[in-house]
Amino acid sequence: MFGVGVSGLAVYDWPTADGRCGGSPHLHTLCAEAYVVVGGAGSVQTLTSSGFEETPLEPGAVVWFTPGTVHRLINDGDLRIVVLMQNSGLPEAGDAVFTFPPGVLADPVRYGQAAAGDVRKRRDLAVEGFLAMRAEDSFEDFLGHAARIVGARLDAFEERWREGPLKAALATGDQLSRLREGDLSHLREGAVTRLSPAPKQGMCGNLQVYPSP
Repeated sequence: MFGVGVSGLAVYDWPTADGRCGGSPHLHTLCAEAYVVVGGAGSVQTLTSSGFEETPLEPGAVVWFTPGTVHRLINDGDLRIVVLMQNSGLPEAGDAVFTFPPGVLADPVRYGQAAAGDVRKRRDLAVEGFLAMRAEDSFEDFLGHAARIVGARLDAFEERWREGPLKAALATGDQLSRLREGDLSHLREGAVTRLSPAPKQGMCGNLQVYPSP
């Protein structure tokens, strides 16, 4: 929507290896992400070049992070979030990379099978890799794997970006030019759109995904 993806998220309440409940750790290579917490309690664990952090999530909190931030949502009780994604279309096209163990990341076939497999098994495998990455301080190695995994899709990503988010931004530039010239035509084209969500099992929980108009 205007270059921004919107979805409702009920974070998974399945426990995993370290006893915490939640979603699959992953990072986005091209998209910033924001959480608007609307209910429940939990946190987001993040891993960047600066190290590990755990940020509490409670109703009313807004937390956002940039590409290259590994993030893992923790559900301490009915955690519900509205998720805003930069560059609508790119997350759907696969700009995200799961934190699977190095042996899986290094094998395109194994990575593809794990990423497309059972949601809960995928989550457990990503948590396994995430916990090992924290313990072994191998974040930089993971970034190399992530860049290689998305490398073959960069041209497709650019095409989606040009036809979606970039086009939306350029439309604003066109409207600025019109207003400077006294052209009010786009203001006379104002309209209201109502969207209905579609359910989907996502990386972090059960989604209600709103289509981009």
